[in-house]
Amino acid sequence: MTNRFLGFGLGLRAPHFEQIIAEKPAVDWFEIISENYFVAGGKPWHYLNKIRSDYPIVMHGVSMSIGSTDAINKDYLNQLKNTIARVEPQWVSDHLCFTQVGGINSHDLLPMPYTNEALEHLANKISQVQDYLGREMIFENVSSYLTYNASQISEWEFLAQLHKQTGCKFLMDVNNVYVSARNHDFNAMDYLSAIPSTAIAQIHLAGHQDFGTHIIDTHDEDVPDAVWDLYAQYAKTLGPVSTMIERDDNIGSLDDLITELEHAKTLVKPFWDIRA
Repeated sequence: MTNRFLGFGLGLRAPHFEQIIAEKPAVDWFEIISENYFVAGGKPWHYLNKIRSDYPIVMHGVSMSIGSTDAINKDYLNQLKNTIARVEPQWVSDHLCFTQVGGINSHDLLPMPYTNEALEHLANKISQVQDYLGREMIFENVSSYLTYNASQISEWEFLAQLHKQTGCKFLMDVNNVYVSARNHDFNAMDYLSAIPSTAIAQIHLAGHQDFGTHIIDTHDEDVPDAVWDLYAQYAKTLGPVSTMIERDDNIGSLDDLITELEHAKTLVKPFWDIRA
């Protein structure tokens, strides 16, 4: 997989379908939630087929649970593979976490313990999934609110080792790094700098709820100044990486999201060779 630079994109959300089709806004690409399209037809596909004729699409899953000790869900992978064939995305991503264990779904993105055992487990799972799908995937870092006593190394050392062992690439959610850094009192740039820039295939920017003593990753707010500052600092260490605004609740207007996207472009233009 190459780090193809698509430009600056948005998460594709239902309230914006008709406006996107009618106005064809200046957005370079869209990211869809994979599981929303695990259906044969209906409105999601009606709109997506129109939009993907004008824009590149990437797929982003929330339910693979790659880190679980449960066996890989072949029914899920089959649905994902069929959806990939229909969408023809630029790439496919999911989260570096587990969502279920013992057949029980937590409906949350739970962080991994950072141990050698977990590293070997993930490397094997990633190999199995990619072999089944017949393509490489990228994996997103998740935000966290707890740590494990069993962890032997930091999260960023874990990711760097996973990349070294498997060659897998990452969707770096800068907001998630900021949230975890505040919650666990580490330096966000230490985290970001530890991952080889060639391992970064995509970037997410989003908002959160700040309660002073801790932060909750909600993805329902504008990107805050602290995350913009971290993104700008991080961009200095990277070549151009496809970047998008992710909004999962309190969606707001498409115009407002595009304004945020233009701000992202303005911040990185001094460091990246991109068009105005």
